[in-house]
Amino acid sequence: MSGERPVSLPLPSLFAAMPITAVASIVHRIAGVALFFGGLFLCYLLDVALDGPAGFERASAIVGEPLGKLALWLLMVAFAFHLFAGVKHLLLDFHVGDGMGSARFGAWVCIVSTLLTAVAGGVWLW
Repeated sequence: MSGERPVSLPLPSLFAAMPITAVASIVHRIAGVALFFGGLFLCYLLDVALDGPAGFERASAIVGEPLGKLALWLLMVAFAFHLFAGVKHLLLDFHVGDGMGSARFGAWVCIVSTLLTAVAGGVWLW
């Protein structure tokens, strides 16, 4: 085999090689896509719940199932990260945290804040 062939790196090692600011940026975009599809799920739940008392019970049953709780939890985590990263980006518009060191710090703050929110939301939800 030729040594010039492109090499496919596994995704975890690719993320490990990236700077934390790049990882935060990619996860921010993924969270935005997840929020879009999660919004469709929430619209579906709202449609079911507004179908009357029986529909409300059915929507409650969907949310009461472990898979429904997991979907809500994932949506909450995506919202939390997207919110924290969005605030960080708004601060960047005002030239707060423009330096490389402060950008790394802001990325870590977003990630740690999201992890704390995920744990608190998981305890609250379950």
